[in-house]
Amino acid sequence: METPSRDFPVVGMVGGGQLARMTHQAAIGLGQSLRVLAVSPDEPAPLVTPDVVAGGPDLASLRALAVGCDAVTFDHEGVPQEHLRALVADGVAVRPHPDALLHAQDKLVMRRRLAEMGLPVPAFAEITAPDQVADFAAEHGWPVVLKAARGGYDGRGVWFLRAADPELVRELLDAGTPLLVEEAVEMFRELAAQVARSPFGQAAAWPVVETVQEEGQCVEVLAPAPGLSEERALEAQGIALRIAHELDVTGLLAVELFETADGLVINELAMRPHNSGHWTIEGARTSQFEQHLRAVLDYPLGTTTMTAPVVVMANVLGAEKTPEMTVDERIHHLFARFPQVKVHLYGKGERPLRKVGHVNVLGSDLGEVRRTAVLAAHWLATAEWEDGWSVHTGTQGLGDRA
Repeated sequence: METPSRDFPVVGMVGGGQLARMTHQAAIGLGQSLRVLAVSPDEPAPLVTPDVVAGGPDLASLRALAVGCDAVTFDHEGVPQEHLRALVADGVAVRPHPDALLHAQDKLVMRRRLAEMGLPVPAFAEITAPDQVADFAAEHGWPVVLKAARGGYDGRGVWFLRAADPELVRELLDAGTPLLVEEAVEMFRELAAQVARSPFGQAAAWPVVETVQEEGQCVEVLAPAPGLSEERALEAQGIALRIAHELDVTGLLAVELFETADGLVINELAMRPHNSGHWTIEGARTSQFEQHLRAVLDYPLGTTTMTAPVVVMANVLGAEKTPEMTVDERIHHLFARFPQVKVHLYGKGERPLRKVGHVNVLGSDLGEVRRTAVLAAHWLATAEWEDGWSVHTGTQGLGDRA
């Protein structure tokens, strides 16, 4: 049987979560169909894309995904380095390259490299013995933040310690968890600077946003970051662009930052679409998902200007008790009250605090736009209107996986 010719490139994405789902939606507009590697057919991306390879991040499955692909990229960072390097040896265009991706996979590698570059990072140290945490605190003061160097997201893999806890550290080390400790950064808020870079070296940056966290999990994104000076915004974008260039990142790079009294401090890196960029679907001329495809395929990048003065994204997080009202009924009532709200649901089962979707709201008044977004997300999760809303407070954590 003759293999049909194709006019458009194929991008393979490792992982079948909501990031792959939304990347597939962007691929449709480019005449493409994203190929995804998914463990289960009921993950968000396999529910909407026809081109699915079943499997996890083992080498055989990765090689099956890569067959016929012009580039392979990621929905998550949980892919063994040795497998990615085997793909590169096979001639596969892995974007970002494993050399770059390592800095998003290993927080200790990332901290060391950024410190060598002279970029602002918290004081940190590798932990290989339980008493080293107290030694670090003796120099830098309590509290401290203990982190798993690999894995962990949405606040998992992070322990905020106000005093020595050698039993916890011993338990983690005995379980084989690589650890580092950092000083607890006194901050005003958390920011995110997101950029894209192509193999050709072209780069583009979106406006810097404020990310609002609860228990280490992102609940809102405010674009642009309210009250951020132009000088500091340019500094944040400059940091992200420099990291992308010096690490030779291809595709998206999100740099999570703490804003402190003394300036900016880098928290985490992600080299894929990121929760802090979901607002771009309606809020920017080129969404992060389309831009990621353009970047990994070495297309010219799209403009990143905003489509409205203010955009707020609010995550829809599963409620403690699943509402009796169906999701379809909740959307019906939401649109009746707020027809301007843009809803993005991921096709995931609801459970407490699970990200099952997000909403985007555009406008010119931050207070009004934010209130609408928070109300809409709360309604979709609980089927309850909560007009007595309050502004969330930020907490230091790992940042956000998706």
